[in-house]
Amino acid sequence: MKSNLWIAIALVFSASGALAQDIRLVASTAREALNNASLLRALDDTAVPQDYIAAARADYRRLLTALYAQGYYGGTISITIDGAEAANLAPLAAPASISEIVITVTAGAQFTFGEVAIAPLPPAADIPADLGPRETARSGMIRTVAQQSLRSWRELGYPLAQVNSQQIVARHADEKLDVTIGLDPGPQLRFSALEVSGNRRVRSERVRAIAGLPEGVIYSPAAVDRAQARLRRTGTFNSVSLTTADQAGPDATIGAQVQLDEAKRRRIGFGLELSSIEGVTVSTFWLHRNLLGGAERLRVEAVVSQINADADGVDYALRGSFSRPATLGPDTDFYINTEIARQDEDSFLIDSVEVEAGLTRYLRDDLTLQGGIGLLTAREDSDLGKRDYTLLILPLRATLDRRNNASAASAGYYLDARATPFVSSDGDLDGARLYGDARIYRSFGADDGFTLAARGLVGSLLGAPIAEAPADFLYYSGGGGTVRGQPYQSLGVQTQVGGQIVTTGGASFLAAQLEARYAIRDKIALVGFYDTGFVGDTAMPGESGAWHAGAGVGLRYTTGIGPIRLDLGTPASGDDAGESLQVYIGIGQAF
Repeated sequence: MKSNLWIAIALVFSASGALAQDIRLVASTAREALNNASLLRALDDTAVPQDYIAAARADYRRLLTALYAQGYYGGTISITIDGAEAANLAPLAAPASISEIVITVTAGAQFTFGEVAIAPLPPAADIPADLGPRETARSGMIRTVAQQSLRSWRELGYPLAQVNSQQIVARHADEKLDVTIGLDPGPQLRFSALEVSGNRRVRSERVRAIAGLPEGVIYSPAAVDRAQARLRRTGTFNSVSLTTADQAGPDATIGAQVQLDEAKRRRIGFGLELSSIEGVTVSTFWLHRNLLGGAERLRVEAVVSQINADADGVDYALRGSFSRPATLGPDTDFYINTEIARQDEDSFLIDSVEVEAGLTRYLRDDLTLQGGIGLLTAREDSDLGKRDYTLLILPLRATLDRRNNASAASAGYYLDARATPFVSSDGDLDGARLYGDARIYRSFGADDGFTLAARGLVGSLLGAPIAEAPADFLYYSGGGGTVRGQPYQSLGVQTQVGGQIVTTGGASFLAAQLEARYAIRDKIALVGFYDTGFVGDTAMPGESGAWHAGAGVGLRYTTGIGPIRLDLGTPASGDDAGESLQVYIGIGQAF
């Protein structure tokens, strides 16, 4: 029994002896770059002697490349494994154990650039100052400048530009590096017709129209990037790969090919939000990504909200939207939106039907303009009385979205501005509803684990008096979308009608939402928030009205469909400050 114990102990020590006990780097300069380049320094405790020898043999070139990148062209490298030079050891003849590995690097003098010639350069281009005679001769800078020169040629319509000769000479006596690079821009070419493959149900002519690659126009890499972005923007394709030929075509043209992978045509989804005051909101949608064979999208959505809420009744909405990309050029889409809805709130009940048609213009990937014309007819019952009305509306919208993630942003900003002029069918009522939404995000700390998020909201109703304006065109504050912790639409204004004082929405609105999000685990984050809102009885925000505020804490759990959100809020102003608690549950960040 005792002999078996000694055998087991011997096996343990012999196995651990197979691991390198000490890897030392001896270098007087560029230590960080050498450490990062070394494979030996990256090995972990699972490595065996063969791994160490193979890594050491590879490290000679990797460390030499790291020296070149720092401007050292006369360095020497020695890697010894238990005293033997690693270059002389065969991996298959590795010893049973390794005790010590020593990496010795003598960098030598740091070189500067000497004679530098890059030709032919694009028109109006010069050799960058980074390659000047007193600048450190970093090898990466040579590659960067060569690539920048080729990119400049390609931007001028020379897609086949390439490096056709390169000579780099290190003058050790002068500690100078001479560089000669010959460029071959090739011919200036124009786009030929786009070749389409991989499409099964989307027609090729529609693919070309959406891509908008300008046939017969001088080649531009930016045009290729925009064409790919337009095709991806439709949401009809899982992947889009647009490439150009590696040789010139007839009549000074360059061929372009796009390989597509179509997504499934149909999709269904659902949403769920819960508030202790606003009740449950349930939504579902059905989506068709290619309705007519031209990447047209049809979406039908049903929403039921305020289920089991403190409000008087349940809200319903049935919406439909159709969009056709590349209707008036590749960057202009046509859309039709419809909605049948019931809004049953404390202060009004509205049954409405709305139809809107218009155009969406993509000025850039992050900047969108939208304009249309619509018809809204409604039956309204409120404290102001009962009425039917029909409005002609002209909805306008501009959106700038520079967030890094739309559903869980941690950097960037978002701006959304809307204006909806309206006039009644009888001409007795006209005005405009204005609304703005601005958001900004900044992250700090390790892995950007701490995020500050801020949101500002502003609204104004121009032209129409409060007593005559549609009730859902007025502004309220309170609830998950404005001030968490305060009851839903709890802040409005007092309006006198027929000798009676009734509560309605206001003619102006301001709100601010602040959040601090801290990731305590990979998928779990804690949140603290403070919201405040204002509703006024004049069209000028902040002029005449009242404020209220709410604050609280929350929890976020990251999933594949976005973060699951739990917020607990309480009033932070008024006589009931801190005396009640509201719960909000949903998918996605609050903003």
